[in-house]
Amino acid sequence: MERRSLLRAAVLGGTSAALGGTLWRGAAYAALAQPGTGPYGPLGSPDANGIRLPAGFTGRVIARSGQRVGTTSYTWHNAPDGGACYADGTGWIYVSNSEINPSGGASAVKFSSTGAITAAYRILSSTRQNCAGGKTPWNTWLSCEEVSLGYVYETDPWGTNAAVQRGAMGRFEHEAAAADPVRRVIYLTEDETNGRFYRFVPTTWGDLSSGTLQVMVAGSAASGSFTWTDVPDPDGSPTATRSQVSGSKSFNGGEGCHYANDTVWFTTKGDNRVWQLNLLDNTYELAYDDSLVNGTAPLTGVDNITGTSSGDLFVAEDGGNMEICVITPDDVVASFLRIDGQSASEITGPAFSPDGTRLYFSSQRGTSGSSSGGITYEVTGPFRS
Repeated sequence: MERRSLLRAAVLGGTSAALGGTLWRGAAYAALAQPGTGPYGPLGSPDANGIRLPAGFTGRVIARSGQRVGTTSYTWHNAPDGGACYADGTGWIYVSNSEINPSGGASAVKFSSTGAITAAYRILSSTRQNCAGGKTPWNTWLSCEEVSLGYVYETDPWGTNAAVQRGAMGRFEHEAAAADPVRRVIYLTEDETNGRFYRFVPTTWGDLSSGTLQVMVAGSAASGSFTWTDVPDPDGSPTATRSQVSGSKSFNGGEGCHYANDTVWFTTKGDNRVWQLNLLDNTYELAYDDSLVNGTAPLTGVDNITGTSSGDLFVAEDGGNMEICVITPDDVVASFLRIDGQSASEITGPAFSPDGTRLYFSSQRGTSGSSSGGITYEVTGPFRS
């Protein structure tokens, strides 16, 4: 589905802002960014788990850090972070990273066709601060280490095959990954104040053991054209990958990443922006920038991001007021859900079940504000298809 830049709506009240040589009408969509004006309507009162949801939606707790998952014998990991869902016969699997250092890793929960939990298990161990990651078209999970000279690990959501370190994808402070099956590349974000946006071009699509790491090259403006340049030394030592290519574009704290329909979106938490790369014409622009709406937009503290078949983007907050917000193809920004009483936490790992009717996510530190207090949730309801 085609998506217009969020900052191109019609001017309201004659207010506009100049950004990067393009007229960005920040106040133009402020009226659309009010809580309760989105496609799902206003949020209701908090449920038994403290989640405020629109009418027609229900939530439940799937797992808690340090406690057994359902009736299984498996103990859920601390600090749950990035996640993804995988079809498993008539059921599905939700994979979740653990953002602790040391130990880190990732775990999985398996569901039956009715949503009952049937198993839980470890799929990656002995890694460091596994933050976000991404799903591949061949149904593996890329778990990313958010540490200096961190690695990407390719893991098996079923826990059958051993995880594999993918050094060719570069060593840096990895955050998220998103696969592009058209151009046959993997996009990668870097969580540094002067991080870069990368893509990995495998020698053979479906095999991440070798390939070329490239970095986005563009000007300093918030919109324009871009190219890709090879990173000479992907292992990042002695020179960091972000410092190796002259003209590579700096981004303030790369976070979540999502690909669909010849477009890749990624978030930068340092300036609270959602960036949009239009891959058909190699141009980039801002899909969201809350500094241009005079504080009226509900979305603050952008972090993990995912999307639906309807073209909606769901963005989780690290900060703000613990919300997952929706950005629609019609340029509406609205709160979809809010977790009360967990202001010392952040929302992580949003991912939809294969049929699109269930949304999984975590509160990384829960009510305690500690990595040992993580809570993983499921929300079920009439999501737009």
